[in-house]
Amino acid sequence: MSEESLTSPKASLPDRGPTTSSSPTIRELFHVWLKIGLLSFGGPTAQIALMHRMIVEERSWLSERQYLNALSFCMLLPGPEAMQLATYTGWRLHGFLGGLLAGLLFVIPGALVVLALATIYAFFGDVPLVNALFLGVKACVLIVVIEALHRVALKVLHLPEYWFIAGLAFIGIFFLNLPFPMIIVVAALFGFLRNNADTTVPEETKKRTRNLKQTLGTIALWLIIWATPLVLLNTFAPQSILNDIGIFFSKLAVVTFGGAYAVLAYMSQDVVIHFGWLTAGEMMDGLGLAETTPGPLILVTEFVGFIAAFREDGLALGLLGALVTLWATFAPCFLWIFVGAPYIDWIGTQPRLRSALSGITAAVVGVILNLSIWFGLHVFFSKVQAKPYGPVTVWVPDFHTLDWRVILLSSVCGFLILKLHWSLTRVLMISAFSGAGLVWTGL
Repeated sequence: MSEESLTSPKASLPDRGPTTSSSPTIRELFHVWLKIGLLSFGGPTAQIALMHRMIVEERSWLSERQYLNALSFCMLLPGPEAMQLATYTGWRLHGFLGGLLAGLLFVIPGALVVLALATIYAFFGDVPLVNALFLGVKACVLIVVIEALHRVALKVLHLPEYWFIAGLAFIGIFFLNLPFPMIIVVAALFGFLRNNADTTVPEETKKRTRNLKQTLGTIALWLIIWATPLVLLNTFAPQSILNDIGIFFSKLAVVTFGGAYAVLAYMSQDVVIHFGWLTAGEMMDGLGLAETTPGPLILVTEFVGFIAAFREDGLALGLLGALVTLWATFAPCFLWIFVGAPYIDWIGTQPRLRSALSGITAAVVGVILNLSIWFGLHVFFSKVQAKPYGPVTVWVPDFHTLDWRVILLSSVCGFLILKLHWSLTRVLMISAFSGAGLVWTGL
């Protein structure tokens, strides 16, 4: 692959199609990704839905195929898939600078909010004001997720076997608690063997080549960027909690396949039991803050790093703990994307690999359905319990904890978004302040 194709992919975009508009300027990209970074509430499902709405539907900067292929690819990577999808989208539109800009803007607003709330939490405890304000936010996000699930399912599940894959993926992850990577591998293998991919590929895509030397150079560059601060910590402060935080979250960034929820599953036990940095209750409080603030759900790692370092030696060390955690968590994401992004289109030229990717995309619909139901249950009910029945796990809500306020707000948001087609920003603000008003008036 030529230098130009790596640094300026907008010059040779395949599959743009008649629905894809010209690439935005860096300034336009900055404003849109800042907006996405500020509005990306509700975890990976909602964030993927928000990006789809703003990048594919409203601006046509990517085609449906480009977006879904990238999403399928990001689902295969360790770490937060929504942040990696944001980085890829920026790279697709404006090369390295666009990818760096989109990835950082997706993370930084939420990271600043989580840091502020973690500081308040460390000094004063829980933050009821935040819970009040984000009651309406979660109700609105739920509608965005449902809308996106419907749109994606209609466009992806165009063959009976894809419905079958999506259904099995949902059953496997929702009821059987199967590992996410296993579901993705099985779906990819089915697609690879079935080979139902459309074999018509744009000529410009067929002619593109990959440059192994360029790829190895990108790997070396980002390994150095990622490792240098951590090596310095290990060299000059080997006994510091900052070094422990850097090592732990670096390992986490490499082994946690399956997105943010998989990361949380790996992280929680070690943080509470092995290191003793937080209690189980504090871990849940951190997750609650991350779920009700913008940015990736994986920003809960920042909360953990801050609290762990804060307890060691106060606010200054806490700030450094948060910074080390963010670096160890998100620097690898840029490595995965900048190395793999130039190959996504090449995968599209290989019929069996495209078919495998289609299988993964169908499975992703089932995974999004799983996360949508899980998110909906936890929005509508304050208590939801996972009950095992042999190999089957069923999420059972406590119907006495049904929150009528969320039902009301979600219904209003659904009408405004789905029927009247109001802008997401407008509806989100209305819902947030309405929810806070309901809480503050004691309703």
